[in-house]
Amino acid sequence: MPIVTFIEHDGTTRRIEAPNQRSLMQIAVDNGVTGILGDCGGSCSCATCHGYIGSEWAPHLPRISETEAFMLEGVPEPRETSRLCCQLRMAPELDGIVVHLPAEQV
Repeated sequence: MPIVTFIEHDGTTRRIEAPNQRSLMQIAVDNGVTGILGDCGGSCSCATCHGYIGSEWAPHLPRISETEAFMLEGVPEPRETSRLCCQLRMAPELDGIVVHLPAEQV
């Protein structure tokens, strides 16, 4: 099973086996990862699953939709690598992906 690593704002690292087709937000919530709230349940309407994904993973990720881009405009510390974890589904090519979590979601 693929692995996803969540790195919380304080440096705490959580390596989790991630079922394919499950969103990164769902994986984090299911495993009690601090910093991923997922208040909207994955409908891309709250941005409480904001994370930073390394640019090396960009070729393997879906393009940012207009809705996701709009939601990311409202996060406190957006970066070029900002994504909403509810919009990213685990797949074999994402095995080893690392998601850094912002401090504002604690």
